[in-house]
Amino acid sequence: MTATNQQQINDWNGPVGARWLTYNDWLDERTAAYGQAAFAAAAPQAGEAVLDIGCGAGATSFELARAVGSGGRVVGVDVSEPLVGRARERAQALSLPVEFRLADASRPLFAPHSFDLLYSRFGVMFFDDPVAAFAELRRALKPGGRLAFACWKAPAENDWYVLPLNAIRGIVEQDAVDTDAPGPFAFSDPQRVVRVLGEAGFEGVELQPFEAPFYYGRGDSREAMTEDALSQVFRVGPIARLLAAQTDEVRDKATVAIREALSGIATGQGIAVSGATWVVTARAP
Repeated sequence: MTATNQQQINDWNGPVGARWLTYNDWLDERTAAYGQAAFAAAAPQAGEAVLDIGCGAGATSFELARAVGSGGRVVGVDVSEPLVGRARERAQALSLPVEFRLADASRPLFAPHSFDLLYSRFGVMFFDDPVAAFAELRRALKPGGRLAFACWKAPAENDWYVLPLNAIRGIVEQDAVDTDAPGPFAFSDPQRVVRVLGEAGFEGVELQPFEAPFYYGRGDSREAMTEDALSQVFRVGPIARLLAAQTDEVRDKATVAIREALSGIATGQGIAVSGATWVVTARAP
């Protein structure tokens, strides 16, 4: 295991994992449409064996389990102990036959040809060595087995990420997003996706764009929507990390600027921003 992979594991068992656990229901709701697009492309069938990569608290694993039925098999794998623990609790309450493993999906975990389908909703962009990780995952696929996942397109196409950052330009210095590093935008470049999966041994790699509104905030008034959205901006995403080392004065200025930006796009349905993804499919030879 590399040091960088270990850093990701530390993060998802530390503050990042804690935030995702606390706001898991909110995050599941906001990302459901993107996961459904990948689910449709994956087309899980009754009786199939499916691996859910980066399963988090299990929402996608449960959908897959319902699709494959009692004759199928679903295994969810994630590095975050808090999220896997929540997934196991939910599985017991739902009485669904899903196995959850606390493990790094890039490591050898399964016998060759164990699965018909590999699926992920935003769980495959965090590998330090993505070619090696996907080569290992491909070995777990049966010949002709399928891969389908959702990943974010470029930051500039995703206002859920860049809108609050743009609002505080001139207030807080910001580094450019490194889209080659492990993180939410590591697969934003379609050429890189094709190269990585090709070098890992997959065939028939295709990317289809999918966009859907990402609802930051809801409420009965513009003010309520704005405060709901503002609270989420500071809970999940880059803003909390960016402002952590700033003075109270800078944080106050940043809060005012972000509040104004959010209020300016509030509608009767809430505060919606752009969310743009790739739905990636491929198959094992």
